[in-house]
Amino acid sequence: MNETYIYYGTKCHPEELVQFIKHTLQTNAQVEKAKGHKTPLCIWGQHGIGKTQIVENFAQENNYKFAYIAPAQFEEMGDLLGMPQVISDASQKTAKTSFVPPEWVPREEGPGILLIDDVNRADDRILRGIMQLLQNYELVSWKLPPKWHIILTANPDGGDYSVTPLDMAMLTRMMHITLTFDIKKWALWAEKHQVDSRGISFVLTYPEVITGERTTPRTLVQFFENITHITDLKENLGLVKMLADACLDTNTVTAFISFINHDLSKLITPEMILEADDFVAQVYGPIKELVEQKTKRVDILAVITTRLINYLNISNQKYKDAQIENIKSFLKMDFLPNDIRLIAAQDMMGNDHIKSIWSDPELGKIFLDQM
Repeated sequence: MNETYIYYGTKCHPEELVQFIKHTLQTNAQVEKAKGHKTPLCIWGQHGIGKTQIVENFAQENNYKFAYIAPAQFEEMGDLLGMPQVISDASQKTAKTSFVPPEWVPREEGPGILLIDDVNRADDRILRGIMQLLQNYELVSWKLPPKWHIILTANPDGGDYSVTPLDMAMLTRMMHITLTFDIKKWALWAEKHQVDSRGISFVLTYPEVITGERTTPRTLVQFFENITHITDLKENLGLVKMLADACLDTNTVTAFISFINHDLSKLITPEMILEADDFVAQVYGPIKELVEQKTKRVDILAVITTRLINYLNISNQKYKDAQIENIKSFLKMDFLPNDIRLIAAQDMMGNDHIKSIWSDPELGKIFLDQM
Protein backbone atom coordinates (compact mmCIF):
# COMPACT_ATOMS: atom_id res chain seq x y z
CA MET A 1 0.00 0.00 0.00
CA ASN A 2 1.14 3.50 -0.79
CA GLU A 3 2.01 5.09 2.55
CA THR A 4 0.72 8.47 1.33
CA TYR A 5 -2.80 7.07 1.27
CA ILE A 6 -5.04 7.78 4.24
CA TYR A 7 -7.17 4.89 5.48
CA TYR A 8 -9.54 4.48 8.41
CA GLY A 9 -10.12 1.48 10.64
CA THR A 10 -8.23 -1.77 11.04
CA LYS A 11 -6.55 -3.26 7.96
CA CYS A 12 -7.98 -6.72 7.33
CA HIS A 13 -8.24 -9.52 4.78
CA PRO A 14 -11.56 -10.63 3.18
CA GLU A 15 -12.47 -13.27 5.79
CA GLU A 16 -12.00 -10.77 8.59
CA LEU A 17 -14.07 -8.20 6.68
CA VAL A 18 -16.95 -10.66 6.30
CA GLN A 19 -16.79 -11.41 10.03
CA PHE A 20 -16.83 -7.66 10.77
CA ILE A 21 -19.80 -7.02 8.46
CA LYS A 22 -21.75 -9.89 9.99
CA HIS A 23 -21.14 -8.69 13.55
CA THR A 24 -21.91 -5.02 12.87
CA LEU A 25 -25.13 -5.76 10.98
CA GLN A 26 -26.33 -8.09 13.72
CA THR A 27 -25.55 -5.40 16.31
CA ASN A 28 -27.28 -2.76 14.18
CA ALA A 29 -30.40 -4.94 14.00
CA GLN A 30 -30.49 -5.22 17.79
CA VAL A 31 -29.88 -1.49 18.31
CA GLU A 32 -32.55 -0.61 15.72
CA LYS A 33 -35.07 -2.76 17.55
CA ALA A 34 -34.21 -1.32 20.97
CA LYS A 35 -33.35 2.32 20.21
CA GLY A 36 -34.47 3.01 16.65
CA HIS A 37 -31.11 3.99 15.13
CA LYS A 38 -28.23 2.32 13.25
CA THR A 39 -24.63 3.09 12.28
CA PRO A 40 -23.45 2.80 8.66
CA LEU A 41 -20.26 0.90 7.83
CA CYS A 42 -17.58 2.24 5.45
CA ILE A 43 -15.07 -0.12 3.78
CA TRP A 44 -11.86 1.56 2.60
CA GLY A 45 -9.35 0.14 0.15
CA GLN A 46 -7.66 0.54 -3.21
CA HIS A 47 -9.70 0.00 -6.36
CA GLY A 48 -10.16 -3.46 -7.75
CA ILE A 49 -9.47 -5.52 -4.61
CA GLY A 50 -13.02 -6.79 -4.20
CA LYS A 51 -14.78 -4.47 -1.75
CA THR A 52 -18.01 -4.33 -3.75
CA GLN A 53 -17.99 -8.03 -4.62
CA ILE A 54 -17.54 -9.04 -1.00
CA VAL A 55 -20.59 -7.01 0.06
CA GLU A 56 -22.70 -8.40 -2.80
CA ASN A 57 -21.64 -11.98 -1.98
CA PHE A 58 -22.33 -11.40 1.72
CA ALA A 59 -25.85 -10.15 0.94
CA GLN A 60 -26.59 -13.12 -1.31
CA GLU A 61 -25.15 -15.75 1.04
CA ASN A 62 -26.92 -14.34 4.12
CA ASN A 63 -30.34 -13.68 2.53
CA TYR A 64 -30.20 -9.87 2.60
CA LYS A 65 -32.05 -7.91 -0.04
CA PHE A 66 -29.56 -5.75 -1.97
CA ALA A 67 -29.65 -2.29 -3.55
CA TYR A 68 -26.70 -0.50 -5.17
CA ILE A 69 -25.87 3.09 -6.06
CA ALA A 70 -22.71 4.74 -7.39
CA PRO A 71 -23.12 8.42 -6.40
CA ALA A 72 -20.17 9.46 -8.57
CA GLN A 73 -22.57 8.93 -11.49
CA PHE A 74 -25.23 11.23 -10.02
CA GLU A 75 -25.41 14.42 -12.06
CA GLU A 76 -27.97 16.26 -9.96
CA MET A 77 -29.58 16.09 -6.54
CA GLY A 78 -32.71 14.59 -8.10
CA ASP A 79 -30.75 11.36 -8.64
CA LEU A 80 -30.50 11.09 -4.85
CA LEU A 81 -33.63 12.86 -3.60
CA GLY A 82 -36.10 12.03 -6.35
CA MET A 83 -37.96 14.26 -8.78
CA PRO A 84 -40.82 16.66 -8.02
CA GLN A 85 -44.26 15.75 -9.27
CA VAL A 86 -47.43 17.87 -9.32
CA ILE A 87 -50.47 16.00 -8.01
CA SER A 88 -53.98 17.41 -8.55
CA ASP A 89 -57.05 16.44 -6.58
CA ALA A 90 -60.15 14.97 -8.23
CA SER A 91 -61.79 18.38 -8.82
CA GLN A 92 -58.59 19.76 -10.41
CA LYS A 93 -59.05 22.92 -8.29
CA THR A 94 -55.97 22.41 -6.13
CA ALA A 95 -52.60 20.86 -6.69
CA LYS A 96 -49.57 20.04 -4.60
CA THR A 97 -45.98 19.15 -5.34
CA SER A 98 -44.35 16.05 -3.89
CA PHE A 99 -41.17 14.13 -4.62
CA VAL A 100 -41.17 10.75 -6.33
CA PRO A 101 -38.33 8.63 -4.89
CA PRO A 102 -35.68 7.40 -7.37
CA GLU A 103 -36.20 3.94 -8.88
CA TRP A 104 -33.27 2.46 -6.93
CA VAL A 105 -34.78 3.20 -3.50
CA PRO A 106 -35.81 -0.04 -1.73
CA ARG A 107 -39.54 -0.38 -1.11
CA GLU A 108 -39.77 -3.68 0.77
CA GLU A 109 -38.91 -4.31 4.41
CA GLY A 110 -35.50 -5.89 5.02
CA PRO A 111 -33.26 -7.29 6.10
CA GLY A 112 -31.41 -5.58 3.30
CA ILE A 113 -28.18 -3.78 2.41
CA LEU A 114 -27.94 -0.49 0.53
CA LEU A 115 -24.42 -0.32 -0.90
CA ILE A 116 -23.17 3.21 -1.64
CA ASP A 117 -20.16 2.43 -3.83
CA ASP A 118 -17.08 4.69 -4.14
CA VAL A 119 -18.80 7.31 -2.01
CA ASN A 120 -15.91 9.77 -1.97
CA ARG A 121 -15.83 9.95 -5.76
CA ALA A 122 -19.13 11.86 -5.62
CA ASP A 123 -19.03 15.66 -5.71
CA ASP A 124 -19.55 17.76 -2.62
CA ARG A 125 -23.26 18.50 -3.28
CA ILE A 126 -24.14 14.81 -3.41
CA LEU A 127 -22.02 14.09 -0.34
CA ARG A 128 -23.98 16.61 1.68
CA GLY A 129 -27.19 14.80 0.76
CA ILE A 130 -25.67 11.43 1.60
CA MET A 131 -24.62 12.74 5.03
CA GLN A 132 -28.27 13.29 5.92
CA LEU A 133 -29.03 9.74 4.76
CA LEU A 134 -26.27 8.36 6.99
CA GLN A 135 -27.63 10.25 9.96
CA ASN A 136 -31.33 9.42 9.67
CA TYR A 137 -31.60 6.64 7.08
CA GLU A 138 -33.99 8.95 5.25
CA LEU A 139 -34.06 12.05 3.05
CA VAL A 140 -36.72 14.73 2.54
CA SER A 141 -38.59 12.61 0.00
CA TRP A 142 -38.10 9.02 1.13
CA LYS A 143 -36.78 6.74 3.87
CA LEU A 144 -35.21 3.31 3.95
CA PRO A 145 -37.66 0.58 5.00
CA PRO A 146 -37.13 -1.12 8.39
CA LYS A 147 -34.23 -3.57 8.75
CA TRP A 148 -32.19 -2.02 5.94
CA HIS A 149 -28.50 -1.29 6.56
CA ILE A 150 -26.11 1.09 4.80
CA ILE A 151 -22.62 -0.01 3.73
CA LEU A 152 -20.31 2.33 1.84
CA THR A 153 -17.05 1.75 0.01
CA ALA A 154 -14.36 4.39 -0.44
CA ASN A 155 -10.96 4.78 -2.04
CA PRO A 156 -8.21 6.16 0.20
CA ASP A 157 -7.66 9.87 0.64
CA GLY A 158 -4.35 11.25 -0.61
CA GLY A 159 -2.09 9.69 -3.21
CA ASP A 160 -3.27 9.67 -6.82
CA TYR A 161 -6.98 8.98 -6.32
CA SER A 162 -9.41 11.64 -7.53
CA VAL A 163 -11.62 11.75 -4.44
CA THR A 164 -13.52 14.31 -2.41
CA PRO A 165 -12.13 14.29 1.15
CA LEU A 166 -14.76 13.39 3.75
CA ASP A 167 -14.93 15.82 6.64
CA MET A 168 -15.10 14.75 10.28
CA ALA A 169 -18.84 15.40 10.47
CA MET A 170 -19.33 12.66 7.88
CA LEU A 171 -16.53 10.35 9.03
CA THR A 172 -17.86 10.23 12.58
CA ARG A 173 -21.27 9.07 11.37
CA MET A 174 -19.80 5.74 10.28
CA MET A 175 -17.75 2.78 11.48
CA HIS A 176 -14.64 2.17 9.38
CA ILE A 177 -12.51 -0.76 8.25
CA THR A 178 -9.86 -1.14 5.50
CA LEU A 179 -9.62 -4.12 3.14
CA THR A 180 -6.11 -5.14 2.05
CA PHE A 181 -5.02 -7.62 -0.62
CA ASP A 182 -3.66 -10.99 0.55
CA ILE A 183 -2.47 -13.32 -2.21
CA LYS A 184 -3.21 -16.53 -0.28
CA LYS A 185 -6.68 -15.36 0.72
CA TRP A 186 -7.38 -14.33 -2.88
CA ALA A 187 -6.29 -17.75 -4.16
CA LEU A 188 -8.63 -19.44 -1.67
CA TRP A 189 -11.48 -17.16 -2.78
CA ALA A 190 -10.68 -17.81 -6.44
CA GLU A 191 -10.68 -21.58 -5.91
CA LYS A 192 -14.04 -21.35 -4.14
CA HIS A 193 -15.58 -19.23 -6.91
CA GLN A 194 -14.15 -21.41 -9.70
CA VAL A 195 -11.93 -18.78 -11.29
CA ASP A 196 -10.01 -20.22 -14.25
CA SER A 197 -7.47 -22.71 -12.88
CA ARG A 198 -4.65 -21.37 -15.07
CA GLY A 199 -5.34 -17.86 -13.81
CA ILE A 200 -5.02 -18.91 -10.17
CA SER A 201 -1.71 -20.61 -10.91
CA PHE A 202 -0.47 -17.51 -12.76
CA VAL A 203 -1.24 -15.14 -9.88
CA LEU A 204 0.38 -17.47 -7.35
CA THR A 205 3.46 -17.78 -9.59
CA TYR A 206 3.73 -14.02 -10.26
CA PRO A 207 2.11 -12.23 -7.28
CA GLU A 208 4.18 -9.13 -8.00
CA VAL A 209 2.06 -8.37 -11.12
CA ILE A 210 -0.76 -7.03 -8.93
CA THR A 211 0.35 -3.41 -9.05
CA GLY A 212 -2.94 -1.78 -8.08
CA GLU A 213 -2.83 0.27 -11.28
CA ARG A 214 -4.35 -1.45 -14.35
CA THR A 215 -3.62 -4.88 -12.95
CA THR A 216 -5.85 -5.46 -9.96
CA PRO A 217 -7.65 -8.55 -8.63
CA ARG A 218 -10.77 -7.28 -10.42
CA THR A 219 -9.13 -6.81 -13.84
CA LEU A 220 -7.37 -10.18 -13.52
CA VAL A 221 -10.69 -11.92 -12.90
CA GLN A 222 -12.16 -10.07 -15.91
CA PHE A 223 -9.32 -11.41 -18.03
CA PHE A 224 -9.56 -14.96 -16.65
CA GLU A 225 -13.31 -15.03 -17.36
CA ASN A 226 -12.55 -14.19 -20.99
CA ILE A 227 -10.03 -17.04 -21.45
CA THR A 228 -12.01 -19.71 -19.59
CA HIS A 229 -13.38 -21.26 -22.80
CA ILE A 230 -10.05 -21.15 -24.66
CA THR A 231 -8.83 -24.70 -24.16
CA ASP A 232 -5.32 -24.30 -25.63
CA LEU A 233 -3.89 -20.88 -24.76
CA LYS A 234 -0.67 -21.40 -26.73
CA GLU A 235 -2.55 -22.18 -29.96
CA ASN A 236 -4.59 -19.00 -29.51
CA LEU A 237 -1.77 -16.77 -28.30
CA GLY A 238 -2.73 -13.79 -30.46
CA LEU A 239 -6.29 -13.70 -29.14
CA VAL A 240 -5.08 -14.27 -25.56
CA LYS A 241 -2.70 -11.31 -25.85
CA MET A 242 -5.46 -9.05 -27.17
CA LEU A 243 -7.71 -10.04 -24.27
CA ALA A 244 -4.88 -9.47 -21.80
CA ASP A 245 -4.05 -6.05 -23.30
CA ALA A 246 -7.72 -5.12 -22.90
CA CYS A 247 -7.60 -5.66 -19.12
CA LEU A 248 -4.04 -5.56 -17.81
CA ASP A 249 -0.87 -3.48 -17.88
CA THR A 250 2.00 -4.29 -20.22
CA ASN A 251 4.24 -6.00 -17.65
CA THR A 252 1.45 -8.35 -16.62
CA VAL A 253 0.67 -9.23 -20.24
CA THR A 254 4.34 -10.03 -20.86
CA ALA A 255 4.45 -12.22 -17.74
CA PHE A 256 1.31 -14.11 -18.77
CA ILE A 257 2.61 -14.77 -22.30
CA SER A 258 5.85 -16.10 -20.77
CA PHE A 259 3.74 -18.22 -18.40
CA ILE A 260 2.03 -19.80 -21.43
CA ASN A 261 5.20 -20.23 -23.50
CA HIS A 262 6.91 -22.08 -20.65
CA ASP A 263 3.88 -24.40 -20.38
CA LEU A 264 3.16 -23.23 -16.84
CA SER A 265 -0.50 -22.82 -17.80
CA LYS A 266 -0.55 -26.62 -17.88
CA LEU A 267 0.48 -27.03 -14.24
CA ILE A 268 -0.94 -30.01 -12.41
CA THR A 269 -4.25 -29.05 -10.80
CA PRO A 270 -5.73 -30.32 -7.50
CA GLU A 271 -8.31 -32.34 -9.46
CA MET A 272 -5.54 -34.03 -11.46
CA ILE A 273 -3.70 -34.98 -8.26
CA LEU A 274 -6.82 -36.44 -6.65
CA GLU A 275 -8.07 -38.31 -9.71
CA ALA A 276 -4.75 -39.75 -10.94
CA ASP A 277 -4.91 -43.50 -11.63
CA ASP A 278 -1.12 -43.71 -11.81
CA PHE A 279 0.35 -41.12 -9.43
CA VAL A 280 3.96 -41.56 -10.56
CA ALA A 281 3.21 -41.21 -14.27
CA GLN A 282 0.48 -38.58 -14.09
CA VAL A 283 1.61 -36.39 -11.18
CA TYR A 284 5.08 -37.15 -9.79
CA GLY A 285 6.83 -37.33 -13.19
CA PRO A 286 5.36 -34.18 -14.78
CA ILE A 287 5.90 -32.08 -11.63
CA LYS A 288 9.49 -33.29 -11.23
CA GLU A 289 10.24 -32.45 -14.86
CA LEU A 290 9.01 -28.88 -14.35
CA VAL A 291 10.77 -28.42 -11.00
CA GLU A 292 14.12 -30.15 -11.49
CA GLN A 293 15.70 -27.61 -13.82
CA LYS A 294 19.15 -26.00 -13.63
CA THR A 295 17.65 -23.75 -10.98
CA LYS A 296 15.14 -25.70 -8.94
CA ARG A 297 11.66 -24.16 -9.41
CA VAL A 298 10.50 -24.25 -5.80
CA ASP A 299 7.98 -21.56 -6.70
CA ILE A 300 6.13 -24.05 -8.92
CA LEU A 301 5.97 -26.55 -6.06
CA ALA A 302 4.64 -23.83 -3.77
CA VAL A 303 1.91 -22.92 -6.30
CA ILE A 304 0.76 -26.52 -6.78
CA THR A 305 0.82 -27.18 -3.04
CA THR A 306 -1.11 -23.99 -2.19
CA ARG A 307 -3.78 -24.83 -4.73
CA LEU A 308 -4.11 -28.38 -3.40
CA ILE A 309 -4.45 -27.13 0.20
CA ASN A 310 -7.08 -24.56 -0.80
CA TYR A 311 -9.04 -27.08 -2.85
CA LEU A 312 -9.10 -29.60 0.01
CA ASN A 313 -10.05 -26.97 2.58
CA ILE A 314 -13.01 -25.54 0.65
CA SER A 315 -14.33 -28.86 -0.57
CA ASN A 316 -17.05 -30.44 1.54
CA GLN A 317 -16.76 -33.97 0.19
CA LYS A 318 -15.70 -37.30 1.57
CA TYR A 319 -12.66 -38.52 -0.33
CA LYS A 320 -12.24 -42.01 -1.70
CA ASP A 321 -9.42 -44.21 -0.46
CA ALA A 322 -7.55 -43.78 -3.77
CA GLN A 323 -7.77 -39.99 -3.46
CA ILE A 324 -6.42 -40.12 0.11
CA GLU A 325 -3.52 -42.24 -1.13
CA ASN A 326 -2.75 -39.64 -3.81
CA ILE A 327 -2.64 -36.88 -1.18
CA LYS A 328 -0.22 -38.99 0.86
CA SER A 329 1.92 -39.65 -2.21
CA PHE A 330 2.05 -35.93 -2.97
CA LEU A 331 3.28 -35.12 0.53
CA LYS A 332 5.88 -37.91 0.30
CA MET A 333 7.45 -36.66 -2.97
CA ASP A 334 11.21 -36.73 -2.40
CA PHE A 335 11.82 -33.36 -4.11
CA LEU A 336 9.16 -31.51 -2.07
CA PRO A 337 11.05 -29.14 0.27
CA ASN A 338 10.31 -29.90 3.91
CA ASP A 339 9.26 -26.34 4.73
CA ILE A 340 6.52 -26.56 2.08
CA ARG A 341 5.57 -30.02 3.37
CA LEU A 342 5.28 -28.76 6.96
CA ILE A 343 3.21 -25.71 5.94
CA ALA A 344 0.91 -28.03 3.97
CA ALA A 345 0.53 -30.30 6.98
CA GLN A 346 -0.32 -27.38 9.27
CA ASP A 347 -2.87 -25.97 6.82
CA MET A 348 -4.53 -29.36 6.31
CA MET A 349 -4.52 -30.43 9.96
CA GLY A 350 -8.01 -29.16 10.77
CA ASN A 351 -9.64 -30.84 7.75
CA ASP A 352 -11.69 -33.78 9.04
CA HIS A 353 -12.16 -35.19 5.53
CA ILE A 354 -8.46 -36.05 5.21
CA LYS A 355 -7.47 -36.71 8.83
CA SER A 356 -6.69 -40.34 8.02
CA ILE A 357 -3.52 -39.30 6.16
CA TRP A 358 -1.82 -38.42 9.46
CA SER A 359 -1.94 -42.05 10.60
CA ASP A 360 0.38 -43.05 7.76
CA PRO A 361 3.63 -44.26 9.42
CA GLU A 362 5.84 -43.49 6.40
CA LEU A 363 4.59 -39.91 6.27
CA GLY A 364 5.07 -39.54 10.01
CA LYS A 365 8.67 -40.75 9.70
CA ILE A 366 9.38 -38.18 6.91
CA PHE A 367 8.20 -35.35 9.18
CA LEU A 368 10.19 -36.61 12.16
CA ASP A 369 13.40 -37.22 10.20
CA GLN A 370 13.39 -33.74 8.70
CA MET A 371 12.39 -31.71 11.75
